[in-house]
Amino acid sequence: MTTARVSTRSSTRPVRGAGGQVRAAFLVTLAAGLVALVATALLGSPAEVAGVAVGVGMVLVFFGFGGVVVNAVATVSPAASLLVALLTYTLQVVLVALVLAALRSSGALDGAVSGTAAGIAVIGATALWLGVQIRSAMRARVPVYDLPEAPAPHAAEHPDEPAPPPSPDGQEASAR
Repeated sequence: MTTARVSTRSSTRPVRGAGGQVRAAFLVTLAAGLVALVATALLGSPAEVAGVAVGVGMVLVFFGFGGVVVNAVATVSPAASLLVALLTYTLQVVLVALVLAALRSSGALDGAVSGTAAGIAVIGATALWLGVQIRSAMRARVPVYDLPEAPAPHAAEHPDEPAPPPSPDGQEASAR
């Protein structure tokens, strides 16, 4: 229970939607990927730089596309959004594995691209992406229900007292 006053203007508050969560995750992951690329360029080989670029690029493309798809479905049919989110995440994991398998079978991971660097970049960028999305979702002010436009009559007269229980016949206690 809180002592904060309840605002009845819930519809006028800015709500950061899921599009903002995807954008935030994309930008933070992109920034971290650029930092990882610079650090790898200074300390590693060209194959490791290519591996980091491939790994971070895959996460940005697959997870960014998945976030856009889930947001589009959530605006059209909120009831279907959880199912689509689970299926999209599964598809993203499968696509990342398929791309890494295709790189391995093509021989690109043997010399031009470091498979170890790509794997570490995929794991790190994915963990960062999910962490930013979880933090954004937990901090988003998404109203669970609509507050009434006007306060109850009793609350306007006596803001510090609890409201009386409703009567069985549906009339207010003061109107009896």
